[in-house]
Formats: sequence, structure tokens, C-alpha cells
Amino acid sequence: MSDQAPPPHHDAALRPGPLLPTKDGRDGALMFVIAVLCALACLAVLGGAASDRAAQGWRADLKASATVQVRPKSGETSAEAAARGAEALAGVKGVTEARALDRAAASKLLEPWLGKGGVPEDMPIPELVAVDLDPAHPADTAALQSALDQAHVDGSVDDHGRWLGDVERAATTVRLGALGAALVLAAAAGAAINFATRAGLQARHEVVEVLYLSGAEDRFTAALFQNRFARLSFFAGLQGLAAAVALWVVLRLAAPGDGFSPLLPQAWSDLLLVLPCPILASAIGAISARSSAMSILRGYGHGGVG
Repeated sequence: MSDQAPPPHHDAALRPGPLLPTKDGRDGALMFVIAVLCALACLAVLGGAASDRAAQGWRADLKASATVQVRPKSGETSAEAAARGAEALAGVKGVTEARALDRAAASKLLEPWLGKGGVPEDMPIPELVAVDLDPAHPADTAALQSALDQAHVDGSVDDHGRWLGDVERAATTVRLGALGAALVLAAAAGAAINFATRAGLQARHEVVEVLYLSGAEDRFTAALFQNRFARLSFFAGLQGLAAAVALWVVLRLAAPGDGFSPLLPQAWSDLLLVLPCPILASAIGAISARSSAMSILRGYGHGGVG
């Protein structure tokens, strides 16, 4: 009788594997596509948030200020007329400050259109009075115009209402554009999962047939694909989120220090908007895979997949 121990059983080799493999050679390409789509969706949301925040700042600035163009009367200079206009407006309720702008300050307002130093010396520039309004209770255009008329100042008030409307329309367009881009990218991710699910069912029609002969219902088979692609989409969304956040951080650190960066990241809190990305990607993957699998299984009517 031999004292040698019997050879160990290869339990790992005999242990049955999962009905669907946890890894597939095509998973890498699918994960890459979903990760790219998730990264683009995150960047769209972050870009929309940055633009909307900039629009809110511009809107607040426009609401808190007004500009008055003053025309001198006979016997007075333009500077004297502007000074009288500023004095009259300073006493209006809802005005925090009114100051006449000299030529240098007025020329600076034209720099965005003419460039720095692009205003000729002999170019006529209207006399302007800059009015800062109380943000809580700003004076309206009628009150400002009434104060000018009572002081016998020939001037016209621009409350920036036209520019405010343009900014609000632009902000709405940006918000809708970011939302639309995110929805389109989510639909593209769902379509990719749909295609992968169909390919998976075609490649494993023998497994599906065995499950059917064993009495498995369609929803059980669909759940196998649902769970698999939900897990795959989650990790792909995690990778896409990491890539988007890394690019966002680089842009945030490289943003100009003067705060004028409407298309660049402005607040670290914006990152909270994209943190649910992996969960949403997983949900889209699960819903797409399940609906696709159920549609295919019902379409075949158990007459054989393939």
C-alpha cells in the first residue's frame, strides 16, 4: 500500500463558470466608447455650468448699474453738464453712487471694440455718467430721468435692459445646449449598449436555449445581461468622470486670475454636478441591456436564438 497522498482534485477546473463570462474580448472597446461619451457629457455639463455662472455675474452687474449720456446746453461745457447730471442722480433713492466719466474712462469703455489705444484724440466721445444702483432696491429708469429733468439736465438714461435681455437669452441657450448635448450622449451610450447586448445574445444563443429548456423565464435571461452591462457601464462612467475632472482641473488652474473666463471652470462646487455620472451610466446600461434583451427574446418567441 502506498503512503503517497492521492493527487489533489482540480476543483477550480471542475467548478462551473458563470452563465455569462465576466470578461469579453470586446469589452475594452465598449468601455472606451462609453467612457468617452461620459467624459464628453461631463464636460458639456461643466461647460454649461461655467457659462451660466458667468451669465449670472453679467446679469447682476447690468442690473446694478445704469449709464446716462449727458448733452451740454448752451453756455456750459460737456464736463460741467456731466457734473450737474452726476450731482442730480446722486440724490435719487436707490442710487448708491453717480460719477461723471472723464475722457480717459469713457475711452476705456470703447477698448473692446476699438482696441487699447485705438481711440483717436480728435474722436468725439459723449459725456457719460456712470450710476451704481442699490442691488436690493434699485432706482428705475423713470426716477433717474425725472431727476435729470428736474435739474434741467439734457440726458438720456440707458438701464442696460436690452443687454440684460441678450444675456438672459444667451444663458438659456447655453443651459438648453448643455442639457441637449448630455441627452444626446446618453442616447449614444444606450445605443452602444443595445448593440452589444444583441451581439452578446447572438454569440451565446446556445446558453439562451439551454436556459429556456431549463424553464428559465425571459426576465431571468435579460437580468444576466442587465447586471453585466450595468457593472461595465459603471466602471466606464467612472473612467469618463475621472478624465473629465482631470481636464477640468487643468483648465481651472490655467484660468486667468482676473475672473473673466466665461467658458472656463469658475467654481470647484461645479464638480458636484457630474459626480453621479457613473451611477447614471450604470442605470443607462442596465435599462438599455434589459430592454434590448427582452425585445429580442420576445421577438424570437422561443423559436431559437440565432
